[in-house]
Amino acid sequence: MMFSNIEVIKDDRVAFITINREEVRNALNKETLGEISAALKELNDDSSVGCVVFTGKGEKSFAAGADIAQLKEKSTIDVFKAGGMQEVYDEIEAYDKPTIAMINGFALGGGCELAMACDIRVASTNAKMGLPELNLAIIPGAGGTQRLVRIVGKGKALELILTGKIIGAEEAERIGLVSSIAEPDQLLETVMVTAHQMLSKGPLALKLAKIAVHAGSEADMKTGLLIEKLAQGILFSSEDKDEGTQAFLEKRKANFVGK
Repeated sequence: MMFSNIEVIKDDRVAFITINREEVRNALNKETLGEISAALKELNDDSSVGCVVFTGKGEKSFAAGADIAQLKEKSTIDVFKAGGMQEVYDEIEAYDKPTIAMINGFALGGGCELAMACDIRVASTNAKMGLPELNLAIIPGAGGTQRLVRIVGKGKALELILTGKIIGAEEAERIGLVSSIAEPDQLLETVMVTAHQMLSKGPLALKLAKIAVHAGSEADMKTGLLIEKLAQGILFSSEDKDEGTQAFLEKRKANFVGK
């Protein structure tokens, strides 16, 4: 599939979705979101891809948020239309394959919310992150008020949202907003190492681990433990579990098939 606002490149079982709007700091307009959604559907059916990485074109910006020109024209009804930013980010969070945000610069507003929808966030030391939507008299409406609380806690989330504070990579790592940071020239290598750490695992286990964590975090402890038990029950009957345990006993690399 050909895209105008993103690039999709595959490298050793890792697919990179790069927002290709460098002239506007990789701002996320409606067309870009539509292309991201289409690319995700295409990659989900591609057995050669085991992990998806999101990043931005150039060295200055991951994604600088929503396209303000389009945002200015939004009305109440637009919030409820299909294909909006919140809906696309829900797709990313629930994606079958693990996802990584490779944050190579500014990740503000919708860009920060995109990163938070990914499973793992790896940031360049020159990255800047924040949710400055209140400067425009709106709120972070693509999951920001919900995911940030779950990632960094209610108190810090309120501080960042209500003040619109933009933080650097070191502070983002300290509060848990990003998993790790790397120098700009080491960012890609760090992301690839992380991706292949996940790719060495059973793909069905990766999928069910994501389900257990996401669904369990929205439930009480007893329900979460039940979700975990059901996920484990499925894995206990899988071919991959038999292969994984046998490979461990034979001291060899496992050959997982996702069944």
